[in-house]
Amino acid sequence: MNEYLAGLTTEKINQDTLMIDECTTEEMVRLLNQEDAKVPAAVAAEIPRIAKAVDILHGLLKNGGRMFYIGAGTSGRLGVLDASEIPPTFGTDPSLVQGYIAGGDIALRVAVEGFEDNAEEGVALIDRCGITEKDAVIGISASGSARFVIAGLKRAAELGAKTIGVVNNKDSRLEAACDVCIAPVVGPEVIMGSTRLKAGTATKLVLNMLTTCTMVKLGKTYNNLMVDLKASNIKLNDRSVRIIQTATGADSETAERALRQASMNCKLAIMMIVTGLDAADAERELARSEGSLKAAIRNCTKVG
Repeated sequence: MNEYLAGLTTEKINQDTLMIDECTTEEMVRLLNQEDAKVPAAVAAEIPRIAKAVDILHGLLKNGGRMFYIGAGTSGRLGVLDASEIPPTFGTDPSLVQGYIAGGDIALRVAVEGFEDNAEEGVALIDRCGITEKDAVIGISASGSARFVIAGLKRAAELGAKTIGVVNNKDSRLEAACDVCIAPVVGPEVIMGSTRLKAGTATKLVLNMLTTCTMVKLGKTYNNLMVDLKASNIKLNDRSVRIIQTATGADSETAERALRQASMNCKLAIMMIVTGLDAADAERELARSEGSLKAAIRNCTKVG
């Protein structure tokens, strides 16, 4: 028996769900719901470390760095999911936030869990990604023991990158390889060891915080509006118009016209309406303010 694994919180038996296989359907669902209710408090306990990680990410990304998620199994899938949502939500280049799973993209659909023990591939992945001291690598592992992730983080640190861990056990093996380790401990799972449940939910909440807060600090929102979204379909085009209307008070016709004049750039359209500048001058002012719409508007107001 592996004593390290046997001692993990995520591997223990949940005494409150011992008889789940004898429950009615409603009792079973209530049990899961009651266990899930423990997740937010576990994440809240990690807020100081999450905030520290966000500040690290912001400092790197605003200076040309990138962030990478690496993980295995459920952890890897959650990292890839979060990374894939950033370009359409915040209008970023796909290279800015990247997600990788042990075993490659096939592992997103088919369980190839054995790859989490492949330390050499973790190192090779970091080398293939061209990690530098400008970047951050976030290793995700519920148990904190995936060799693929630990080896990847150690290699990233050797290259000068900042390393962040997201785990669900305290004092894990992965922690020693991290500049910051975020460890929401949610207790034993409803089904012993099934970390796609509470541990996965906690991880998703943490990743939401890391990317969302970093993007807000990078000026990707105006108030709480996603002004850098890419209007790539009917729904997002409609949302862009509504965002412009909310931010400026313009009617839909004015908002749609400005959006077209701004080449479907929602942030630029708002800047044009609020300041009265044409597209070229508005774009120039936004660049001077490092993409922050609020700062650009304030600068123009001061000049006026």
